[in-house]
Amino acid sequence: MDSQKDALQRIISTLANKNDEIQNFIDTLNHTLKGVQENSSNILSELDEEFDGLYSILDEVKESMINSIKQEQARKSRELQSQLSQCNNALENSEELLEFATRSLDIKEPEEFSKAARQIKDRVTMASAFRLSLKPKVSDNMTHLMVDFSQEKQMLQTLKFLPVPKAPEIDPVECLVADNSVTVSWRMPEEDKKIDHFILEHRKTNFDGLPRVKDERCWEIIDNIKGSEYTLLGLKFDSKYMNFRVRACNKAVAGEYSDPVTLETKALNFNLDNSSSHLNLKVEDSCVEWDPTGGKGQEKIKGKENKGSVHVTSLKKHTRSGTPSPKRTSVGSRPPAVRGSRDRFTGESYTVLGDTAIESGQHYWEVKAQKDCKSYSVGVAYKTLGKFDQLGKTNTSWCIHVNNWLQNTFAAKHNNKVKALDVTVPERIGVFCDFDGGMVWWTFSEYWDASSKCCENTSEK
Repeated sequence: MDSQKDALQRIISTLANKNDEIQNFIDTLNHTLKGVQENSSNILSELDEEFDGLYSILDEVKESMINSIKQEQARKSRELQSQLSQCNNALENSEELLEFATRSLDIKEPEEFSKAARQIKDRVTMASAFRLSLKPKVSDNMTHLMVDFSQEKQMLQTLKFLPVPKAPEIDPVECLVADNSVTVSWRMPEEDKKIDHFILEHRKTNFDGLPRVKDERCWEIIDNIKGSEYTLLGLKFDSKYMNFRVRACNKAVAGEYSDPVTLETKALNFNLDNSSSHLNLKVEDSCVEWDPTGGKGQEKIKGKENKGSVHVTSLKKHTRSGTPSPKRTSVGSRPPAVRGSRDRFTGESYTVLGDTAIESGQHYWEVKAQKDCKSYSVGVAYKTLGKFDQLGKTNTSWCIHVNNWLQNTFAAKHNNKVKALDVTVPERIGVFCDFDGGMVWWTFSEYWDASSKCCENTSEK
C-alpha cells in the first residue's frame, strides 16, 4: 500500500511538473503571438516611414532639377532677348540709312551730293549693324540637363529586406559570476561585418530553467555594446539565478535573441538570528545595536540611527552577522548544527550569529558599522562557540576587530593571537569563506565597488 502511494505520489509530482512546463510554454506562445502582431504593425509603420522618406528625397531631387532647368531657360532667354533687341535696333538704323543713301543718288548739285555722301559714309562707319555678331550667344541645346535613371531604377527594383543578423550564442563556460558582478560572453555563429552593436538583456529569477513569462521581473536592457562581452557591476544577488539573452544589430535591424542562459548567482538570503544574540544586543534583520537594557529598552525610531549599530550587506552566497557596542561586540557566522537560545551568549561575549549555517561552498558577506561605533568584530567560527567565548579568542574562530576607543586599533585575531593591520579602518569589511578549501579572506574597502579588492588580507586554515 505504501509503495503504491509513493509511486502514485511520484506520478502526481511528474504530472504537476509537466503541466507547469506546458503552462509556461503556453504563456510563452501567447506572449510570442502578441509580439508577432505588435512587431508586424511596427515594421509596417517603419516601412511606410522609409518609403515616405525615399519619396521625399525624390521630390526634393526633382524640385532641384526643375529649378535648374528653369534657371537655365531664363538665362538663355535673357541672352537671346538682349541679342534680338540689339539686332532689331541695328536693322532699323540700317534701313533708315539705306533709304537716305537711296535718296541722295537723286541730288543734282555736286556740292550737296558731296555733303550727303560724306554724311552717309560717316554714318555707315558708325553703324551698329556692322559691329553686331550674327551668331547666337547661346544655343537652344538643353540636353546637358537631361537625366537617365535606368541604373537607379534597376537598383530600386532590386530592393530587398536587410538581412537579419543571426542570433549570437552565449557561452556559459566563458561567463563569470564573481562578488557583485557578472561577466557575460557571447559569439556570432558566423562572421558578420555588418554588425554595428549588441543588446544585452538580463533579469533576476528564482527558477532554474527556461525563462517564465508570468511571475517574472521585466528584462533590463543594456544597449549599444560594441564588443562581444559585457560586465554588469554593482549587482545585488537577492535571487537564486539571473537570465541573460543577447541580440545583434546592424544599422537598421535587430536580430533574434540568443537562447537564454541562466546563471546561478549563489544568492542565499538570510538575516541575523535574534535567538542567538547576547541579551544586551538588539537585533533586527541585518542590523545589530547595543542595548544596555537587555533588549527591553525603548524601540528604535524609524528614520533615525541609534549609536553603535552594524549592518550586514550581502554580495554573494553568504551568511550574515553583525554587532558593535560601547564595549566589545562580535559578529560571527553560525556554526553548523548548533541552534541558539536567548542566552546563547553571555558575560563579555557580545555576539550574534547568522540564521544560516555554513556547511559547504564559498560564501561572501559584508559588514558596515555606523561612524560613531566604538568597537566591533566580524568573523567566523568553526563548529561552535561557548557562551562565554569571543570571536578570535578560540582556536576555532577568526575575526577582524575594530576598536575606536582612546586609540584606534585594527587587527586580525585567532586563537587569542593578534595581528595588527597597517591600513586605514575601512567603511566596510568583507568576509570570504571558502569552507571546502578551509580558508578565510578579509577584504577591506573605504568605498566598495566591484573593482575593489582587499587592501590587506589574512588567511587561516
